[in-house]
Amino acid sequence: MSRSRANLQVIEPAPPQQQHPSSRRPRRQAAPERSTAGATQRIVESITTAIIERRLTPGTKLAEQQIADIFQVSRTLVRQALNQLSRDRLVTLEPARGAFVAMPSVEEAREVFEVRAMIEAALVRQLAARITDVQIVQLRSHLRDEREAIGRTDVSGRTRLLADFHVVLARLLGNEVLAQLLADLLSRSSLISLMYQSAHSAEHSQDEHVHIVEALARRDGRAAVRLMQQHLASVECNLRLDPRTPDLQAALRHTA
Repeated sequence: MSRSRANLQVIEPAPPQQQHPSSRRPRRQAAPERSTAGATQRIVESITTAIIERRLTPGTKLAEQQIADIFQVSRTLVRQALNQLSRDRLVTLEPARGAFVAMPSVEEAREVFEVRAMIEAALVRQLAARITDVQIVQLRSHLRDEREAIGRTDVSGRTRLLADFHVVLARLLGNEVLAQLLADLLSRSSLISLMYQSAHSAEHSQDEHVHIVEALARRDGRAAVRLMQQHLASVECNLRLDPRTPDLQAALRHTA
C-alpha cells in the first residue's frame, strides 16, 4: 500500500470561470452560500477520512484555530463542521475544553452488542417466517454492493453498507420503529467499526451476512438466529482500541 495516504490532501476549490462582461447576470448572491457549505463539508470529509484511516484516533483534540489555519477558513466554519461530526458521534464537544475525537469504551461497545444480539435474534426469527422471494433478491443485491465496496477498498462505504444490512433486515420486516432503534444502536458503535475494523474482518463480516441471507432464503429461522448471534459475537471480538494521540497538523496538513 502506498504511504502517500498517510497525509490528507486538502483540496482547494476550483477558481471561478471567467465570464464575458455581456454574459454576466445579477443572480450571484447564492454563490457565497454554496462556497460556505462546500468548505464546511470539505472539513467534515477530511476529518472523517483521517479518523477512518487511523491518523486521528480517540481522544485527539481538534483545536478550532489549528484546523482553521490548516484549511484557511474561519473558525465559524470549523465550528459548523465539528457540530456536524458531533451529531454523527465521531466527535465529542466538551464545554470549556473543546472538541475531541470520540472515545467509545470497550464496555460501551459490549453493552451495545449485547442489546443488538437480543433484538436481532428476534428480528431474523420473525423475518425467516415471512420473508418473500422479492425481499431475498433485495438482500442479495445489498450483499453485492458490500462485496464491491470491499473489493475497491472503500473503507467508509463498506462500513456503511455492512451496518445498513442490519437496518435493511428490520425494514423488510416492516417495523420502522425497530429499524430506527437499530440505526441508533449502530451509530453508537459506528466509530469503533470505522476505526478498528480491518479489511480482513470486513470480508469476514460480509461472508457471515451471506450465510444469514441463505438461511433466510431457506426460511430456516433457527439457523438464521444462530448465524446472527455468531456474527455479532465475531464483529465484537474483532474490534480493538488503540488510543494513541497523533499530531493534528501532521494528520491534516496539505500535501505537496
